Amino acid sequence: GAGMLWLLCGPSGAMDSQALVIRIKIPDGAAVDWTVHSAPQLLFRDVLDVIGQVLPDATTTAFEYEDEDGDRITVRSDEEMKAMLSYYYSTVMEQQVNGQLIEPLQIYPRACKPPGKRNIHGLKVNTRAGAANSSGSAASDALPSNSLKKSSAELKKILANGQMNEQDIRYRDILGHGNGGTVYKAYHVRSGKILAVKVIPLDITLELQKQIMSELEILYKCDSSYIIGFYGAFFVENRISLCTEFMDGGSLDVYRKIPEHVLGRIAVAVVKGLTYLWSLKILHRDVKPSNMLVNTRGQVKLCDFGVSTQLVNSIAKTYVGTNAYMAPERISGEQYGIHSDVWSLGISFMELALGRFPYPQVRLFITAVCHCDIHSYESPVLPAGEFSEPFVHFITQCMKKQPKERPAPEDLMGHPFIVQYNDGNAEVVSMWVCRMLEERRSQGAQ
Repeated sequence: GAGMLWLLCGPSGAMDSQALVIRIKIPDGAAVDWTVHSAPQLLFRDVLDVIGQVLPDATTTAFEYEDEDGDRITVRSDEEMKAMLSYYYSTVMEQQVNGQLIEPLQIYPRACKPPGKRNIHGLKVNTRAGAANSSGSAASDALPSNSLKKSSAELKKILANGQMNEQDIRYRDILGHGNGGTVYKAYHVRSGKILAVKVIPLDITLELQKQIMSELEILYKCDSSYIIGFYGAFFVENRISLCTEFMDGGSLDVYRKIPEHVLGRIAVAVVKGLTYLWSLKILHRDVKPSNMLVNTRGQVKLCDFGVSTQLVNSIAKTYVGTNAYMAPERISGEQYGIHSDVWSLGISFMELALGRFPYPQVRLFITAVCHCDIHSYESPVLPAGEFSEPFVHFITQCMKKQPKERPAPEDLMGHPFIVQYNDGNAEVVSMWVCRMLEERRSQGAQ
């Protein structure tokens, strides 16, 4: 299954982040500051290696950090390290918000007794499992994406070999429901990767199944860090399973109001993702917060776009419903185009900014549209006092009633709101996601 591996890893897109400073406290009271440039790729063993250089005479097997109550928490694995970093980033956010100086992340090495003092139990301590054979530093994890591009033919071969099949997948938790299916967090046995698998029940002929599979081919060609990675699809009985990259922050519909400086960076990614799809002649057709995913590395990716008309139609036949994010011209059955995706982009970001759906009477709005009475309805606007002028203008432009008046793809990228936040700062989104997940966990624990 080696061929599967690169397919699942996807371009790792190193984060453009401010460097992380780790302050290693030495037992005699001194400290060494270590600057880490690729914090998202940092592994537990990398930290042990550096501690080993700082304290060559001791055998370090773990380290500790202090939580908000001053209690020492021990770190012994990559998982525990992620928890430490996400806690640290949440404190950094608070320091930034309060205009305080940002403290480095302080860690306290936990060493066994130096070899000179005999270990009374005579136990052998295997210090750094896996450290000896680890190649290079954390940075070597960030492969350039071109080494990951494979031809469609090779992909077909991998899939024809049954690389993605029900047997290799272990379903874990349910991540959510929507768009006619259920999304699971799953484990892919052959590659050891975590995936998201969307399972949609469809009662359709073999002919239609084949058509859907061939229409999904284009997903392998989608190579953008703003589009969810696609690993394959298969039918089992009357269900299709779509296997994609797992995003640990989930979809944006579950986050409350998002502050504008974070939302700006998210908007940049969404506009870039849409522009990429449009360049491949793909319309998204279902732009809404639940189809925008984030992760703790600060990446934002689009999912669930309508590449397969047959799949879209089959789901639509099974699950009928008016989508509140649809552009007026679409609800009244007129021509659907890029401009309709732009409307949905506008209403989605309006909702994310307000923390609630912009039309208090969505039903009324949709009824008005269905009865061709759209002109009696004003498009909603963001309250100017609460949001910056460029942001208000951006939303207003996207939600013009006449499709032709909405910005074209290049106008979106050139809009002052997008330009302002197009600074490659994934850290802002990363820290916000980490903090929100942290809050959710602590609320869940109460």
